Amino acid sequence: MSDLSTAPPLAEQGRYEPEEPVGLRALIARFRGGDLGVVPVVAGLVVIWTVMQILNPVFLSSVNLVNLTLECAPVGVIALGVGLMLLVGQIDLSVGSLSGLAAALTAILFVDQGLSPWLAVPASVAAAAIIGLLYALVFNRLGVPSFVITLAGLLGFLGVQLWVLGSKGSINLPYDSGLVTFAQLDFLPAWLSYTLVVVAAGWLFAAGYLRARARRNAGLPAASLRGLVLRSAVLLAGLGVAVWYLGRARGVGWMFVLFLALVLATHYLLARTRFGKSIYAVGGNVEAARRAGINVKAVYTSVFVLCTSLAAVGGVLAAARLAAANQSTGGGDVNLNAIAAAVIGGTSLFGGRGNAFAALLGIVVIQSISSGLTLLNLNSSFRYMVTGAVLLLAVALDAAARRSRASHGRA
Repeated sequence: MSDLSTAPPLAEQGRYEPEEPVGLRALIARFRGGDLGVVPVVAGLVVIWTVMQILNPVFLSSVNLVNLTLECAPVGVIALGVGLMLLVGQIDLSVGSLSGLAAALTAILFVDQGLSPWLAVPASVAAAAIIGLLYALVFNRLGVPSFVITLAGLLGFLGVQLWVLGSKGSINLPYDSGLVTFAQLDFLPAWLSYTLVVVAAGWLFAAGYLRARARRNAGLPAASLRGLVLRSAVLLAGLGVAVWYLGRARGVGWMFVLFLALVLATHYLLARTRFGKSIYAVGGNVEAARRAGINVKAVYTSVFVLCTSLAAVGGVLAAARLAAANQSTGGGDVNLNAIAAAVIGGTSLFGGRGNAFAALLGIVVIQSISSGLTLLNLNSSFRYMVTGAVLLLAVALDAAARRSRASHGRA
């Protein structure tokens, strides 16, 4: 696989972003170029939280926010995989069915067959990875669109889920099992939560400092030391307040920490590895990526496998959260919410733009809407309508930003 730096056309298209210095002028220039980043999502989240808090003061209580974080994790993990698919310009419509199938397999292996969760969960995730390989084989060899492949998978694997559950229809997970306690009862001790906050702020400063030093050595503009310190201090204060406030209830759940760890790992994969740059390149322009020496089929295969594997992990977490796997696991609005979360969070439907944090931001928006409307005692019809409106707005902003980048590039 050749270095992407040998392919100027990909960089000129702005499909993957080189390191930019931190500063007001750079930020304004990015906005004028149509790169709004996470600003619309954060602004929308502030509006949603403000409105919900005005309508019901319980919304921003520590108890409700702890529940909100736990509800975000299962579908958020699934959305993380959907985001990877969108980055390469593809879509997986079967993530909901795959999550339900993985939950059913885990329950059968753990409860009915007596396997340890340490064996049942990896076996279910491995089965989902094999399905991803099958998807990629059909896509790469036969050229069938991913939309059609995964639509068939949505129907087919829903049938497999119903078949493996059989006449039981539902399998309860033991409440005293590690799976259930991990998803419902296990929370970080306060000292560990604050330690991780300090580590996160220190890591952000160290990573920024090393990048800035490398850019200066190469004769490129770089972020100032003051800017790096300020950014790390803001993160330290923000996370510290969040941990303190959640600690007034039960604290930070281990399941949410797992979700954050997967987000950070995916962010590193996309932003700091050659494979991640290849994903952006393929999503930006497949032919240009191929001419640059990138193994496009291998990239597609890897992304399909990652997406189905993350769907399985999300399904297992959802089953553990409910202490049961049944015929409705992975059904309902799970599929649509996972896709909507990736798009609302800022991942482009047109491919090549977005990041791992889109899944985190998007699922927080969706679950905030759901939680707020539930507290207002409104039925699910309003939640679907509001979520649909937010999704349409996010796609419209993405399309407008795309046109702005195109006109800015021509100028």
